Amino acid sequence: MTTDDIATTSQIARLARGTLLPSFPGATPPRWLLDELEAGLAGVTLFALTGNVPSPEALAALTAGLRKAGDPFVAIDEEGGDVTRLGGHRSGSPYPGNAALGAVDDPGLTRRIYRSLGAELAEVGVNLNFAPSVDVNTADDNPVIGTRAFGSDPALVARHAAAAVTGTQEAGVAACAKHFPGHGATVDDSHLSVPLVDAGLELLERRELVPFRAAIEAGTRAVMTGHLNLPAITRGVPATLSPDAITGLLRERLGYEGVIVTDALDMEGASGAIGIPEASVRALIAGADLLCLGPNEHAETVRATLEAIGEAVRTGRLSPDRLRDAAERTGRLKEWLAGRSPAAADRAAGLEAARRAVRVTGALPGWDGAPLVVETEATANIAAGPTPWGLGPWAPDAVRADGADGAADRVLERAAGRGLVVVLRDAHRHTGQRALATALLTARPDTVVVEMGLPVWRPGSAVYLATYGAAAANAQAAAELLGLC
Repeated sequence: MTTDDIATTSQIARLARGTLLPSFPGATPPRWLLDELEAGLAGVTLFALTGNVPSPEALAALTAGLRKAGDPFVAIDEEGGDVTRLGGHRSGSPYPGNAALGAVDDPGLTRRIYRSLGAELAEVGVNLNFAPSVDVNTADDNPVIGTRAFGSDPALVARHAAAAVTGTQEAGVAACAKHFPGHGATVDDSHLSVPLVDAGLELLERRELVPFRAAIEAGTRAVMTGHLNLPAITRGVPATLSPDAITGLLRERLGYEGVIVTDALDMEGASGAIGIPEASVRALIAGADLLCLGPNEHAETVRATLEAIGEAVRTGRLSPDRLRDAAERTGRLKEWLAGRSPAAADRAAGLEAARRAVRVTGALPGWDGAPLVVETEATANIAAGPTPWGLGPWAPDAVRADGADGAADRVLERAAGRGLVVVLRDAHRHTGQRALATALLTARPDTVVVEMGLPVWRPGSAVYLATYGAAAANAQAAAELLGLC
């Protein structure tokens, strides 16, 4: 092997590292990660469930430690609302999510919320936020988007996508519009399978692509791909691994020149049949610049992925120029980040937005004493994780119940002589919630229904509150209206 060969191999290894965003457990950077950062690793993706975010103070210390070893991207999923990592995973976010912001439909307020979110991220050293979700949620049964979307109208989603991108980047944090080409028209979850989006180019142009065009025009520094099968475009290949989706549609048709990031490659929709290293190679060939590996992908996955990328270059599958192209784009993003000034957090905006988002149907009763609050069982959105939700903080004797036989009778017995509130979350997706609410309303027509997901299922003539989200801010806004606080 000649000196030139060694230099070339070393350069390729560094370029390959410069595409990877792995994860790690705990709140202290491990030695292997610091070594990889010194060798050119692009950065990291932080996850609450792996213990990266025990507190804002610990996170700030963690990111400071990372920066002693390099100049990394520090990425996180902080959407506000139901998908929150920055402390909200323990207590619920102080900011409502996109559905509530779409219900208010004040782009200035959306910009203010995202600027404040960005400010809080910048304070703890996060510089790349995997938000906003700009999916147009046209499928009510969508198990993974739902309240993460601004709504089902492309024009509404577009104006709030632009506002969210602008607000985030005013705080000195790079925004990342997701999940390209759009995850809203499917009832499958790409964590578990490859969702089908049965839409041709004409429909995509009228629906899914409208918000992405708006985000691009607003200057989004990054776009995240989704692991979606669009047969008319990708011919069965997930968009993350498809040159037709990334290079053809996003780069050439939409004219996007910024950084393209993959959704987590550990997800079934990307790597279920081929493994993360091969999925990484295919994503790079397709045109991705940064590879988010997933919450449980650490040193071993990094080594295997680097070997796969190196082998792909040696065999001619992956051009070194493609890696250099990715490095140029990520380099420009780091230059942009270096020139940003931080903003001030504005947490008051969160509660203001949540209050404005609540929609009330019917006349709220005036109770003598506190009502009994019943919170129903709801399957957690995989992207959200086990984030606390509900009115429990304002109702100390709140009870949890499902639609099992006898549940309604037990609730009614406890509620004798008191007002009654039943709290739902995406009841249209949970038969048990609908069964319990129906039984309670049959026996107690004065029951007040609070929906903290999408308000798709509405039971008869009941007094009904829709919060458009289950963040702490949404819960407080509802509790105030119910006289619980």
